[in-house]
Amino acid sequence: MAFLRLILEIICYNNDMPMHKTFQYRIYPTKTQRLALEQTIETCRRFYNDCLAERKTAYEERGESIGKFKQLRKVKEQKNNNPYAKGIHSHVLQIVVADLDKAFQAFFRRAKAGEKAGYPRFKGRDRFDSFGFKEYGNGFNLDGRRLKLSGIGRVAVKWHRPIEGEVKTLRICRKAGKCFASFSCVVDEKPLPENNRAVGIDVGIKSLLATSEGEIFENPKWYREGQAKLRVLQRSVSRKTKGGHNRKKAVHLLQNHHEYISNQRKDYLNKIVYNITTNYGFIAIENLQIRNMVKNHNLSKSILDGGWGYFAQHLAYKAAEAGRELVQVAPAYTSKTCSGCGTIFEDLDLSVRWVECDCGLALDRDVNAAINILRKALLNRDGQSRWELTWAVAPCVSQEAVAL
Repeated sequence: MAFLRLILEIICYNNDMPMHKTFQYRIYPTKTQRLALEQTIETCRRFYNDCLAERKTAYEERGESIGKFKQLRKVKEQKNNNPYAKGIHSHVLQIVVADLDKAFQAFFRRAKAGEKAGYPRFKGRDRFDSFGFKEYGNGFNLDGRRLKLSGIGRVAVKWHRPIEGEVKTLRICRKAGKCFASFSCVVDEKPLPENNRAVGIDVGIKSLLATSEGEIFENPKWYREGQAKLRVLQRSVSRKTKGGHNRKKAVHLLQNHHEYISNQRKDYLNKIVYNITTNYGFIAIENLQIRNMVKNHNLSKSILDGGWGYFAQHLAYKAAEAGRELVQVAPAYTSKTCSGCGTIFEDLDLSVRWVECDCGLALDRDVNAAINILRKALLNRDGQSRWELTWAVAPCVSQEAVAL
């Protein structure tokens, strides 16, 4: 669904509709303000669990389904009866109800699709880390270089880049002991100059990415490189007494290292995406079913460490923003097909990294796959007539357009 949302953003872009963009900044609350933030998060967590319990009990005991709008009426009651909720802006509690409703909508969607449904869970003390405001000027606003939050005060912000567009909503989140403010803004479209270059991209494990032009991006393997330190930090946590101050410090160090690895991955992939969207106007990638692929326990860690899903989502978003055309193609036989003549290598396994064909082609396996990905995408876009090839060696890849 996350990728579908990005595709909808592409459609909105093409229809000249406004684009939404998120700007995230680190905030530095004082000791008193941090205490107020923690109290707000805890109050929201308890309200979330109460609403979830109400839905669960109503269905199990009476077969009744309680919806979002019925629970929104509880916000006023919560503010009147709960002393901790009196100082919290009503929009914050309304966002809690909306978040729970989104969790149920996702649950129903997965159940309908036959996937593992995953019923919404009650949130433990360390599993609820954000709250939001839904209207600028009503609960939050910018006061000079400070962010003014209802019930909390004027919070210092590190403005590492200027905020753009019209601010709509705000989400305050807590991550690894740090606090962040995420502004959702409506921004003007700024497409890059037109570019007629086309590229196909193949993702892999040995090489993270390979393009149809022969460019290969190595796989830094961030998580595997950081595992040695993670082992030490995890053991340190396990040896500390639960609930103790030393355990909290050890958990904080572990969280920081996980965040560091995640930031390494995102920074590297963001730079690659920028390079691709700047230099190419037509981009073709595989439509990989990553959720199914990670069921292979021999490859799951490497696939997740590579960040394939993040790369595809970020590329789709940035391609929409830059006015680039992004096409997904079926991955079948892209690696096992000769990009020169169309011969299918039936016995090709993952250990073979260099392909050679009787037609004279000798090429890196991933680059060969990237060329086939681009060819499939162009066949879908332009039709068979432009890219029809006569291959003398059989069996050959079908010349029909492959359904996306």
